[in-house]
Amino acid sequence: MTSELTFPAPTEPFTVAMLLFPGFTLLDLIGPHQVLIGSAKVHLVAKTPAPVTSDSGVQLVPTCALEDCPRDVDVLFVPGGMGTFAAMQDAELLAFLADRGARAGHVTSVCTGSLILAAAGLLAGYRAATHWSTYDVLAALGVEGAHERVVVDRNRVSGGGVTAGIDFGLTLLARLRGEQVAKLTQLLLEYGPTPPFCAGTPEQAGPELTAQAQALLAGLGRPPQEARAARAGG
Repeated sequence: MTSELTFPAPTEPFTVAMLLFPGFTLLDLIGPHQVLIGSAKVHLVAKTPAPVTSDSGVQLVPTCALEDCPRDVDVLFVPGGMGTFAAMQDAELLAFLADRGARAGHVTSVCTGSLILAAAGLLAGYRAATHWSTYDVLAALGVEGAHERVVVDRNRVSGGGVTAGIDFGLTLLARLRGEQVAKLTQLLLEYGPTPPFCAGTPEQAGPELTAQAQALLAGLGRPPQEARAARAGG
């Protein structure tokens, strides 16, 4: 007897490998996870089996270490977070992503996870989204940024900042299981956002609030020059 929600499907659940690294943003990962879990077998992958601490302090327990992750997955997913720039310089993580991404059906990200994919050489020649504050870093890595909620470029699917993860998940689910399953999932999640304020993008927030946000983000650090240029030009 299980309470896990699954959908009838003509095929086996598709496989998803979701990368965990210290300082990832919880909602970047949990939003897509919640959308996809009814139709997927999800592997939470990290360097070791030890719990991984997000940038909000919440920990997630991996289901497998890098070497134990299936070699062939339908979806490779990378979240963003305050630990992004450290992950961009982690040779072991980048080698894992490059290996699995070379064979994955879809290579995907939310928020600054696209920077990590770029550092692993997986976005050369593709358009991608990232958090509004890091499009300059994406450009420095040789990737064309697209300021959209969800960007689909062939088998690369990327979401913008944090909350775009739910939109990303529904978009990906529609590609893999059809629009009807995606719509049913949206209804079950009661996802019909009506935010209390119109301040979710720099354009909506205006210059004063955007400047305050940029100042806060600047205090969290920027990538070292070598990370910014690690894969410039592909």
